[in-house]
Amino acid sequence: MKDRILSGMRPTGRLHLGNYFGALKNWIELQKTYECFFFIADFHALTTSYESPADIRSNVEEMALDFLAAGIDPGKSTLFLQSLVPTHAEAHLLFSMFTPLAWLERTPSYKEMIETLKDRDLRTYGFLGYPLLQTVDIVLYHPKFVPVGVDQVPHIELCREIVRRFNHLYKSDLPEPQPLLTASPKLPGIDGQKMSKSYNNTIELFGSASETKKRIMSIKTDSTPVGEPKDPAACNVFAILSLLCGDAERKSWEERYRAGGMGYGDVKKALAEKYEEVFGAMRARRDELARDRGAVWEILRKGSARALDISTNHLAAMRRAIGIAY
Repeated sequence: MKDRILSGMRPTGRLHLGNYFGALKNWIELQKTYECFFFIADFHALTTSYESPADIRSNVEEMALDFLAAGIDPGKSTLFLQSLVPTHAEAHLLFSMFTPLAWLERTPSYKEMIETLKDRDLRTYGFLGYPLLQTVDIVLYHPKFVPVGVDQVPHIELCREIVRRFNHLYKSDLPEPQPLLTASPKLPGIDGQKMSKSYNNTIELFGSASETKKRIMSIKTDSTPVGEPKDPAACNVFAILSLLCGDAERKSWEERYRAGGMGYGDVKKALAEKYEEVFGAMRARRDELARDRGAVWEILRKGSARALDISTNHLAAMRRAIGIAY
């Protein structure tokens, strides 16, 4: 039997290149080797959007379309919606009874996100407890691995710590998940900062060809004259282009940068063309899927039913360990 992995993503809008290279591309590759469970974390979306939840349903639908178009295969992986699997909510409640408050308060991203998202009141139990919800998202399926980038390892370590506390308190043998480190390049947005919806600097994964080209042509560059050599490692355009190219093509571009005589506009045009070459067929597939959105929801419901079946068995074992299996 294949080892199981699990990962999820919050539905906060259309996916962008950072989402693709940071997670989705890896997920697609992992389907070849592992039994994969991927979910859309709409409960988690509420932790920062509880005041304005109207867009969550449409974001769920758009994210499912993006996943399927990019290559998540429901024939190989279980794709499900978090809120359609109520075991997550019950397990979260149970785990909240024994998780120390200080463990949640020390989560690295907690204070960082409160500081970043100053326009929202995030001093809520739900936001403080989101790492605990992440923990039960994982342990309900007994995955061996959770694919993460290096910056997310502390979340997995907290999950493992909470699992150990559960096992100590209730003399259980709940398995501790292992982080599966995956390549997670930090892609620059069009303004040079990390690509993020929060900064409104993204390039949508499946935006129209014209809009995508417009965004690419607006990528911030330095003022090095056309005739002078340029450093590819310091160029926001090259950072994206290099991820779409093979080794030989990437090396060729590096040589052109250092030789001089090339303007950033030339690289931007090449990036727009390469973007269409890599993602054009996926966009067409997405347009085809979008014609029958009912079928997309059926995929989510079918995956959620399987997730509920598996997680119900594991939740029952947790209840027995605690002593409330009546």
